[in-house]
Amino acid sequence: MSRFFVSPELVRGNNIMLSGKEAHHILDVMRLKELDKVVTFDGTGREYIGFVKEVRRKSLTIEIVETRTPLNKGASRITLIQAIPKKDKMDYIVEKATELGAYSIMPSITKRTIPDWDEGKKITSQERWQRIAQEAAKQCGRLDVPEVKALRGLESVLSDVGEYDLKLLAALSDEAVSLKEALGDFKGGMVAIAIGPEGDFTAEEVKKAQDAGFKLINLGPRVLKSDTAGIAVLSILNYEFSN
Repeated sequence: MSRFFVSPELVRGNNIMLSGKEAHHILDVMRLKELDKVVTFDGTGREYIGFVKEVRRKSLTIEIVETRTPLNKGASRITLIQAIPKKDKMDYIVEKATELGAYSIMPSITKRTIPDWDEGKKITSQERWQRIAQEAAKQCGRLDVPEVKALRGLESVLSDVGEYDLKLLAALSDEAVSLKEALGDFKGGMVAIAIGPEGDFTAEEVKKAQDAGFKLINLGPRVLKSDTAGIAVLSILNYEFSN
């Protein structure tokens, strides 16, 4: 069954009032009618089971009959710090990171980031990535939507995760240890994983990350592309932290 996203403010008591894009999707694309069952979620961890109560020309009302919340949100919340790769690969990364349960996504500009980013492009890109995260959450059955943060320089991003319980940075460095060794006896908490651009982080960036409490990790004997590395790490961490 299809799931639809609703903004939390549209949930009023036992009713959800919908118009615009999602109403169009329900009525014109999925062709649901009055009394048809509907599943919606609001991105905060709540899912609503209900039915189409009333249909108007370009809007509808859903009556909620059941509200669900996750039984276990998991022991860890993982933030992906991703240096912007070339072309539109960030779209793919946001989609897959959402599917793999990333708590939030922090796009970052580094010394070796290739695309040029003016303020207008930063804003429109963030908005697009947030929409992609929302659609991916809808498709994969998540009850929440990861926040895609504003695109900023690496130093600013690193300072945002200062209080995290575990901070990792993937780097092609002789000092890097295996992910298994870096995890050690860590049982869960707030985790940040930083992935570099094509060409890796610079030595200066690695030093700043270490000064900020990041452990350097390698991802095995092969050099992974920027758009592969974060997805690989998220998959491994999902396995390590699964109950």
